Amino acid sequence: MLLSVFSRHSSDCKYAADRTFRRCNCPKWIGGQVNREYFRKSAGTRQWNEAEEYRLKLEDALVKGLPPFGPEPESVLTTVSVSAAAARPALPVAPRQEEINAAKPEKARVTVEMAVEAYLADARSRELESSTLSKLETIFRKQLLIWSRIEGIDYLDQIDLDTLLNFRNTWKDGKLAKQKKQSRLIGFFWACVRRGYIAQNPSMGLGKIKVIQIPTDYFPRDEFQRILDATYIYGDPRGGVIDVQAIRSRLRTMTLLMRWSGLRIRDAVTLEQDRLHGDSLMLYQAKTGTPVYVPLPPHVVEALENVPSGPKPNPRYFFWSGNGQPKSVVADWQRSYRRLFKLVNLTLPDDSLKRCHPHMFRDTFAVEMLLAGVPIDQVSLLLGHASVKITEKSYSPFVKARQIQLQESVRNAWQVGQPPHPGPENSPPNTASSNQTKAGWQLIRSTNRPKADGVGTTVGGDRNTLPYDSEPAHGPTPSSYRASGRRSRATDR
Repeated sequence: MLLSVFSRHSSDCKYAADRTFRRCNCPKWIGGQVNREYFRKSAGTRQWNEAEEYRLKLEDALVKGLPPFGPEPESVLTTVSVSAAAARPALPVAPRQEEINAAKPEKARVTVEMAVEAYLADARSRELESSTLSKLETIFRKQLLIWSRIEGIDYLDQIDLDTLLNFRNTWKDGKLAKQKKQSRLIGFFWACVRRGYIAQNPSMGLGKIKVIQIPTDYFPRDEFQRILDATYIYGDPRGGVIDVQAIRSRLRTMTLLMRWSGLRIRDAVTLEQDRLHGDSLMLYQAKTGTPVYVPLPPHVVEALENVPSGPKPNPRYFFWSGNGQPKSVVADWQRSYRRLFKLVNLTLPDDSLKRCHPHMFRDTFAVEMLLAGVPIDQVSLLLGHASVKITEKSYSPFVKARQIQLQESVRNAWQVGQPPHPGPENSPPNTASSNQTKAGWQLIRSTNRPKADGVGTTVGGDRNTLPYDSEPAHGPTPSSYRASGRRSRATDR
């Protein structure tokens, strides 16, 4: 917000120390930084709401460059004074080359406002999601455009690398939000280059914003059970508009649904009842038109079929009334889960509070599937990811959870083909076993070494078959291969 409303208190007002106090009868004014100067103007009212409406009109005038922030419309000249010297007829003079070049029409300069509106119109024509359009309007219309007005930048070709760096310094977002905003900014200027508005992309010199993403965690089985147990004591037992038992049952059913289906909270909240077919839930339709189903445990199906109705029940949905925007009802469920997680009070091994959010139920679904040995391409299909790479990128932090299986696999590989030997279990091969491995390879080479008549000795009649018990845990060294090869070639010759 560029401009703000404040009260210009009288000397005898008891709220004179607080300029933001709204309920006094003192005059209301509008103030803020415009073009690096402090702007102040009376709102002409003593009511705060009326002053807010006037502030919005002033900000709109600031964006469009209208008075009092822009020049007055050019008036038609009513009087023209002509001097006597100018009234004399001038002798014809041949135009010079410079004048001819100057007379050629030049391409009109594109303003920042024109470029922003064209970019947003193109985004709407591509039928992007409403959430994406809202983010683009926030970045370019409410931030870039207004900031350029404040800095006195009217035309797009006035924006260079230093200007963009100054604009980036005004961002108050987190690292990840800054990274995404910069990516959209670069895309905007590339679109301007393709349209011919500017010759070069000034944003290409922007350095990358380094983001270290905190890997999301999941709920092991004991923690998930604690969350389910907390749903039985959630809420105020005195009740309210909805019976507290119904609230607890709806919250518990939503938790079970996200855990065993892998749905996002928005998809779970807006889940339609006709997508449940017996014990299978249709997740989505693939690009080929084939529906993708996930089976649900019997207790989850029973909970869905008997979920209590909300304040405004809709037979089409399990949890949503169908009124309003989905993001509004999602925000209500997220507030409920914040209270639930606060009630459970999960902690990490260092006794610090565990960061919990509803998306971790989807992560729990994916991690438990991976730990159960389900291939990652099948997990990616169930999650609805466009590519397996997205699944690998999203769940690579769970290597810590899978490391136990990896370590056990490595330790088990140590024991393959090795006789029992004293020492701690799952220990690396000792010196004796290493010598036995070398002796095994020497036996294999001597067994397959060709005779003088060129016929090799085989085991069991098959020349290319090696005894299973002599399969080594480690391959021979390159020098052994070279030595064996020289002997074979010499015998063949």
